[in-house]
Amino acid sequence: MVMDLTFCMKAILLCWVIIFTVILALSVTMNFLWFCGPNVIEHFFCDFDPLLELSCSDPFFLKVEDMILAVPYVLSPFIVILVSYVYIIITILNIPSVSGRQKTFSTCSSHLAVVSLYYGSLLSIYLFPNKKNKGNVKKILSLLYTVVTPLLNPMIYSLSNRDIKQAFKKLKSKMSSAL
Repeated sequence: MVMDLTFCMKAILLCWVIIFTVILALSVTMNFLWFCGPNVIEHFFCDFDPLLELSCSDPFFLKVEDMILAVPYVLSPFIVILVSYVYIIITILNIPSVSGRQKTFSTCSSHLAVVSLYYGSLLSIYLFPNKKNKGNVKKILSLLYTVVTPLLNPMIYSLSNRDIKQAFKKLKSKMSSAL
C-alpha cells in the first residue's frame, strides 16, 4: 500500500542523488592529492583505499571526509537490519510450537548468514588499520563482499523455495536412474 510507483521512484531518485553527491565531494577532494609514484593498484578493482595508497601527498583529510560521509550511509541500513532481526527473533521466540520456531528460524538464518558475511567482510576491510602485509587477506575479503555474497544470495533464496527443491529432487532421481 505504501510502496506505490511514485514513492518507489522518489526513493530511487533520492538514493541516486545522495550517492552522486557523496562521490562528487570525494572526487573533488581527491583532485587535490598529488600522485607521483607507480600507477599500479595492487587489487582486483579500483577501490578507494588502494587508490589512496598511490598518493604521494597526505590523504588524511580525504579519509576523514570519507568517514564522515560514509558512516551514515553504512550504519543506517546496518541498524535497520539489526533492529529488524531483533524483532524477528522476539517474534520467533513467541511462536508456541518448537517445530514452528525451527522452521521460521531456518528461513531467516540463511539471510542472516549472507548479511553477516557481507557486513563482516566490509567491517574487517575498512575499519581495521591498514597493514601492508595484509594485502592478500584484504583482496580475499573484498571478493567476499563483491563476488561471493551476490552469488550466494540467489542460491540461498532459491534453495529455500519448495518448487526449486522439488525440481532438484526430480533432477537427482533422473540422474541416478540414468546411471
